[in-house]
Amino acid sequence: MTAQAISLRPAVSGPVQPRFSFAKVASIVGAALLALLWLVPLLWALDTSLKPEPETTRTPITWFPVDPTSAAYRSVLDQGSILRWFLNSTIVAVLVTALTLLVSVLAAYGFSRTTFPGRKVLFGLLVAGILVPPQVLIVPLFAEMTTLRLVDTYWGVVLPQVVAPVMVFVLKKFFDGVPRDYEDAARVDGATRLRIVWSVMVPMSRPILGAVAIFTFIGAWNNFLWPFIVTTDPSMMTIPVGLANVQGSYGLRYAQIMASAVLGGLPLLIIYGLFQRHVIRGVGDAGVKG
Repeated sequence: MTAQAISLRPAVSGPVQPRFSFAKVASIVGAALLALLWLVPLLWALDTSLKPEPETTRTPITWFPVDPTSAAYRSVLDQGSILRWFLNSTIVAVLVTALTLLVSVLAAYGFSRTTFPGRKVLFGLLVAGILVPPQVLIVPLFAEMTTLRLVDTYWGVVLPQVVAPVMVFVLKKFFDGVPRDYEDAARVDGATRLRIVWSVMVPMSRPILGAVAIFTFIGAWNNFLWPFIVTTDPSMMTIPVGLANVQGSYGLRYAQIMASAVLGGLPLLIIYGLFQRHVIRGVGDAGVKG
């Protein structure tokens, strides 16, 4: 009877934690404010692009267009070369992403899993390369591209963007956290180093590789300075360079400027929206492994 009575007693628990603490509410409010600050310029650009041109300079300023129209988008598509710029940006971003992943994975695996003379020195130079502003290398890179006759070519735009020290560093730290037992088992089966990289390390690193690929793609798509320097032919311009020329030629036609900006940024919003889960997972895995 005593045992039964004891078993029927409710378990003693600690103090009940409030469902919403001040810190949690403050973090939610702060995140909402940051999201609002990020969304307002995008919504304003979309709103302006849907206004008739005279309404964009009317005072007082109105948020919603009185007579929404897609005339600005039609004018941009008819008058400009934005479709060609889209193609150029896509080719450049895809090539930069693929080559950066290839180079970064091989370099990171070499630093993480192999020993060779000068390894520490080279890794120190790699870390130092993260601290070097890309603008410092513009003059020697342009001279090199001119010597190789790669100005106004896809390879002239792509190759200087392939080496990404920060991506090598991130992947190296991730590989450091991967247990060596998997490699030992593959090596017992006769796998070479390249086979181990392709069949063991790459499948285990898909989340972080996805995050690196998306960040690299976005960076290559948005890169303005180097494509602006190395391209003089309008048919070789990328979206950011083309939009700068559009802004200069359109003058005060704000609706067309905003329509061009919306069209230029739309692919990135779609890509990030589709792969946001992979980015978050990859960044989280990098933090745990590193």
